[in-house]
Amino acid sequence: MSPVSRIKSAPDDPNGIVRRYAANSPFRSATAEELVNEDNPFRRPVRPHDLGFLDYGKVLPADQVLRLSSLLGHRMLRTVYDADLLFIPGGEGHPSQADAAAFRSPENRILGRQAAGVLENHLFDWLTGARTPLGGGGLAALTGRVQAVLEERRSRPGRALEVARACRHRTEAATFALVQLTAILPSVTSAVGRNLLGDYDTAHPTLRGLLLEDFRTRVGQAPLHRELLAEAGLSAEPNAYWQFFLSSSLASANHLHRVAHDHARLAEFLGAWVHRRLDEAVTSAGYADLVREAFGTEHTACFTDAPRMTGEGVAALTEALVAPLVDRFGEEAVASFHNGFEDARLLTAVADEDLAVQLDWADRLDEYKVKAEKLDALIRERGIEVDLETFVESHEETSTTHVHDDHRLVVVEVGQMHFWNNVGQLIPMNEGDKLLIPAERLHGSMVRSGTCTYHQPVITEELLSQV
Repeated sequence: MSPVSRIKSAPDDPNGIVRRYAANSPFRSATAEELVNEDNPFRRPVRPHDLGFLDYGKVLPADQVLRLSSLLGHRMLRTVYDADLLFIPGGEGHPSQADAAAFRSPENRILGRQAAGVLENHLFDWLTGARTPLGGGGLAALTGRVQAVLEERRSRPGRALEVARACRHRTEAATFALVQLTAILPSVTSAVGRNLLGDYDTAHPTLRGLLLEDFRTRVGQAPLHRELLAEAGLSAEPNAYWQFFLSSSLASANHLHRVAHDHARLAEFLGAWVHRRLDEAVTSAGYADLVREAFGTEHTACFTDAPRMTGEGVAALTEALVAPLVDRFGEEAVASFHNGFEDARLLTAVADEDLAVQLDWADRLDEYKVKAEKLDALIRERGIEVDLETFVESHEETSTTHVHDDHRLVVVEVGQMHFWNNVGQLIPMNEGDKLLIPAERLHGSMVRSGTCTYHQPVITEELLSQV
């Protein structure tokens, strides 16, 4: 039994609902052998022991959407949405069989739907107050807004791509960027597929054809993505790099799943879908250049063959999607489409900045080791009191990837450990080594020695500004 499942809580307590869901065995913390998820799409390490001090009963403010509760929350929410999708376990006797049975169990699905309401409120309700208002003008104003966003994105497709191409370790940066796409692209295809089923052609005669065309394109591009991943030395197994998905990458995918899963949000789904297509159109060339330079490969057809989008084209697509809904529901359809589009735009912006900051930190890790030495010396020389956590861990004890809500040093006192913030990188840390981990940066670790004692002093913004 998971320690989380033993925490007493009322049946309707939001945190109790989340903890009961997270107690399912496929969500247990990762072991040393599970840094990459091999042939087990049901294995979803969540780090459930942290749920004892996180509060899912409140809405995350806009400036806290990359906190630990967001990362773990989006991991759990992704598993809820994936529960009714097809994943195939290994053959008889394969370890994935047990996880598949637990993942698919009726109890897990019921607990998941209960947890989804809590998680969606915690993770997404900040969007309501952050949207750019559309104002009046109806469908014409909506198409104008969509066109304006397209032109704005064309002028600067994304800071993450700029940072990735400027990194000294460009192959590592491109690898991490590709990993984020493996968190998003399968979810987009699944979300589109959700709305292909149903009997709605008389109410919206053009919708099925538009969705089917997009679905076929995505299914056709999937082998090209797998080919590119192979060229980059990466696995195409579903959720192979689960531990390296940023919470913001999961958020973009989860939002599209959310509005696709709830058919009352059809117009919101269409808005989010249009933004997804817009985003892919403006970033595809940048991704093609990045992987070409990083891996020396010409296998970039998954990007270069992506559908292009003009201002006239996106306006025509928006009108084709929304006009039949306006005929039926009036201006409410315009407002709902705009909400879905704006929410997707906001989440994409957060994901772009999150990826940019993560790439920059990983690329300059040597500088953060120097900063750590300076901070440690400053604390000692001035006798500064700081909050501190000390850990004593045994051989191969593993920390499932996570983030901290504050800046922290890692100071190894005794023993050795491996540290990681990217796929395929095991960074050794020995006695006396120090590293600064900024708030909200994804990382994990494993003990290499018989035991390892290390400290994590909490670094305030004021203290950080002095080095």
